[in-house]
Amino acid sequence: MWEAVAEPRRRAILVLVRDRELAAGQIAAQFPDVARPTVSQHLRVLRDAGLVVERRVGTSRLYRARPEGFAEVREFLDRFWAGRLQALKEAAEAEQRTRDG
Repeated sequence: MWEAVAEPRRRAILVLVRDRELAAGQIAAQFPDVARPTVSQHLRVLRDAGLVVERRVGTSRLYRARPEGFAEVREFLDRFWAGRLQALKEAAEAEQRTRDG
């Protein structure tokens, strides 16, 4: 999953399909400098990582983000930042007490 989001175009694709379902062609049209097979490969990597879901309608493939696929990243970031944010909060409160007191 980490490797899937490491690539900038994949992150851009995730933003495109975050709030809506798009056909592969619609997604590819957003990247005119990239060959469609390359966009398809990015979509496959994202799908295999569980970050997007693919739905077939006739000959079209529709993609949308799968928020629950980001659970591992969210848990890591929550653990990483929790201690740092608490320390920042305590420092800000100490500064405020110094100013007030």
